[in-house]
Parts: sequence; C-alpha cells; structure tokens
Amino acid sequence: MVSRILVDTNVLLDYLLTREPFYEEAKAVVLTCVEGETKACIAAHSISNMFFILRKDYEAKERRELLSDLCTIFDVEGIDKSKLLAGLKNEDFTDFEDCLQMECAKSYEAEYIVTRNVDDYKLSDVKAILPKDYLGL
Repeated sequence: MVSRILVDTNVLLDYLLTREPFYEEAKAVVLTCVEGETKACIAAHSISNMFFILRKDYEAKERRELLSDLCTIFDVEGIDKSKLLAGLKNEDFTDFEDCLQMECAKSYEAEYIVTRNVDDYKLSDVKAILPKDYLGL
C-alpha cells in the first residue's frame, strides 16, 4: 500500500451514504486507514461540506458523531491563508474545491489523492487515483 494519501470527499460520502456501486471500494479504502496500512488525511473543508450534504440522511447529532469518528481515523489537513491564496491563483482548476483538496494533499505530502473524480485532477501536482486502483497497489 501507499504510505500517504488524501481521501477525497466523494469517497467518504460513498462510504457514509452506502452509495452503490461505490460503497465496497470506499469501505475498503477506509479500512486500510483504520487498520493502519496507510497514513491518510482528509481536508478540513471536507468536514463542513459533508456536514451540509449529510443533512438529508442524518440528524445533526448523528452527523457530528460520524464526522468526529472520521477525524479520529484520519489526519485532518487544515486550510490556511497560503492554501487559499494558492488555490485562488491556480487557474488550471475549474473547481476551486478540488484545487483546495490538491493544496491539502501537497501540504500533507500525500502520494495520491484517492477520488472517483480523477479527471478533475488532470493538472494536479498530486496524482489522483481511483479507489480500485489504490486498492490494487
């Protein structure tokens, strides 16, 4: 397995929402982190994004517990002024949130961003990889 990764929000949501057909791969990625096979982080802004997205499926107390659990499993890479400015200056990314994911992955010295949206990271400084490809390493 790879030693350091950033897990993108979409993979975490696949896991938390049991989204098919992506759930099993997302679960396997999370398990590699739980079991200590991989050191992994999530971007801090993923927590606020997921808190909002999960509102349809979970009450606030449940969301707080789920997201607290994720913060226990994963390192959390913060967003600071330098990452925000770098993201704002980077015109290669059409999606600002993906650019911030990349900035967090760089700061964390991640080898890969594990995501289902590999195409969104074509110009990323950190290579993006599908969950199934990550699991095959």
